[in-house]
Amino acid sequence: IAIIMDGNGRWAKKRFLPRVAGHKRGLETVRETVRTCTELGVEYLTLFAFSSENWRRPDEEVSFLMGLFMQALEREVDRLHGRNIRLKIVGHLARFSGELQARIEVAQLKTAGNTGLTLTICADYGGRWDIAQAAQKVVAQGQELTPENLDKAMALAHVPDPDLMIRTGGETRISNFLLWQAAYSELFFSDCLWPDFDEAALDEAIS
Repeated sequence: IAIIMDGNGRWAKKRFLPRVAGHKRGLETVRETVRTCTELGVEYLTLFAFSSENWRRPDEEVSFLMGLFMQALEREVDRLHGRNIRLKIVGHLARFSGELQARIEVAQLKTAGNTGLTLTICADYGGRWDIAQAAQKVVAQGQELTPENLDKAMALAHVPDPDLMIRTGGETRISNFLLWQAAYSELFFSDCLWPDFDEAALDEAIS
């Protein structure tokens, strides 16, 4: 399963709260979704947390999101590790601060041997970027540009192509997410804003 988690800002606005309150509540939904997927026997969950385009948001919001990411890595990794979950974070990570990159590295190493759910967080990720960086890798290795070689060079080469891609928040587009990997995925668009996307909403998408 892959999910575009959309609607945090609108969820907050509807409640006359700052946008950051929506992001905080959205993190709780991530926690609940990971738990539900583990219970359902889902083997791979890929979440679109921060797109390449998100850098264009107001500085204050970007700064808050980076802080939330740091906080989540600090607080959640032991919990994920204790539940045998493998954490992978993919994207153009060089643009993040040195401290955040170091925490990402520690989190991935700590959970690398786990054999349960593989949770992949796409951060500073874009589907076009992924295809371009894969092509650069293939060419640099002197290989032919074939679909098979590109597939192995993708940032998400550790994950099978998603059976199901869900987008919350009422928009019906995939917004540069998993352009290569979603070629044959079922697409499910939910009007539910991400902070309200609960177990029942996930069950509906799967059924």
